[in-house]
Amino acid sequence: MEPTFRQSLNWLHTWAGVVIGPLLFLVFWTGTVCVFDKEIDRWMIPQTRLIYDGTPVSADRLLAEQRKLPPRQAPWAMVMPNERDPFAWIAYRTPTGFDRKFYDPVGLKLLPDAETWAATRFFFPLHYSLHINAWDIGLWLVGLAGMAMLALSVSGVIIHRKIFADFFTLRRSRQPQRALLDLHNTAGTLGFVFYVAMAFSGLAIFAATYYPSGWMAGFKGSQQAYFTEAYDNYFRPPQKKPAAPVASLDAMVEAATKAWDGLPPFMVRIWLDGDANAFVEVRPSIEGDLAMRTDPFYFDAATGALLHRSTTRPVTGLQQYLVGLHFVQFRHWTLRWVYFALGLLGSLLIATGFLFWGESRRKAHEAAGLGGVRFVEGLAAGSTAGPVVATLAFFVANRLLPSGATFLGGARYELEIWVFFAAWLATFAHGWLRRGQAWIELCWIAAALAAAAVLLNALTTGDHLARTVAQGQWAVAGMDLVLLAGAAAAAVTAFRLQRRKVAYKNGRLVRQGHEGVSS
Repeated sequence: MEPTFRQSLNWLHTWAGVVIGPLLFLVFWTGTVCVFDKEIDRWMIPQTRLIYDGTPVSADRLLAEQRKLPPRQAPWAMVMPNERDPFAWIAYRTPTGFDRKFYDPVGLKLLPDAETWAATRFFFPLHYSLHINAWDIGLWLVGLAGMAMLALSVSGVIIHRKIFADFFTLRRSRQPQRALLDLHNTAGTLGFVFYVAMAFSGLAIFAATYYPSGWMAGFKGSQQAYFTEAYDNYFRPPQKKPAAPVASLDAMVEAATKAWDGLPPFMVRIWLDGDANAFVEVRPSIEGDLAMRTDPFYFDAATGALLHRSTTRPVTGLQQYLVGLHFVQFRHWTLRWVYFALGLLGSLLIATGFLFWGESRRKAHEAAGLGGVRFVEGLAAGSTAGPVVATLAFFVANRLLPSGATFLGGARYELEIWVFFAAWLATFAHGWLRRGQAWIELCWIAAALAAAAVLLNALTTGDHLARTVAQGQWAVAGMDLVLLAGAAAAAVTAFRLQRRKVAYKNGRLVRQGHEGVSS
């Protein structure tokens, strides 16, 4: 503990940021990317670049298509098309996990396999679990980052006495330390409510994992019993007898849609498929409301009789509201762009915090012969610029790798993931080996990769920017435009840093051109 409460919180703010900062940036960056995960999917999976006119897809016809597939592990589900996902798809479990088949909503033609995890299967799980599923370690690490974000937000408000004045202050100082602190304070103040809301709602999503005492004590240690009670789920055991033919799924969907006042279905799932006790779950669309609603209908598969209609518990409704607030799956494009901008602002907040830590301690560490600043500079480059460069390399690999590509036993989608992590690890090495030039060079690399991704998309698919705009393919056009904007921003940043760079000479700082890195 420091002599005063404010000094103690300053210590907490500083070291929580340095220690948890790398993980926190990854969570923020991937969350920002996932705001447009479905649009990124369409860019990375060209065969899904369709335009959906809103005509409902027959669940019975989808069932017929499902029956043509090789036997899969149950349960499997049919997901209906919508504006952001203009294709129907059948999801199913495989011995290695989860997979899906895509269908053109017009005629239900089977589309080629994706051969990529894209955003929804790579970045989305990376955001909340880091793809570390053993013992829920990934969930706990991300939960730690969420708690750290709450602590950093509260402590940041307290240690900055002039927070309202800082809101309007962004000095173009020649002193890097001053400029970085102003930028850090401004980013923190502008997005404060968003950061708190995202951290808290993210923790609420996995409340059953982070706070297991509720279901362990109240439901005799059965998490399944807890979810059944909390979400009013329905289930019945298998009879282990042959099933009768499935009744009309379209009739079940029509009954549910009528009860939802015309809200279309999001998903139709057959549980215990092939068993005499098979039943059908019909879930409503999640685009119409902010809350991530889970009030499905359950029908007997053989007769179509209604078995159960879930009702939302009051406490569950609050949790669904927080989940919907975090996932932003509702139909509101303006707010989606606000989320994206605030996510970028949060990433900037973490990056400037790292840089300010180094600038504020550089002289003292060099005078004392300490290597802390040198280590954190490399850590900052790999932890902040690294995921950005790795993401762009992931996009470039997606456009360069041919269909069916394999290497060392890895399938095409695995090669893309290997490229992501290899590029990310390389940025750490680059940050430590090229400390004086790392940020400049990483910015140039990011600019080149972003521009290359747009060019490769046009060359490999023929969908150049003018064509996608003319065809109304706004998801693909928007992805290209964001990449071009990112390339321009990275190039301008690299150019300005080059003019104002701080170089190392004989272990001491000297000016080259204009002093500081305030740009």
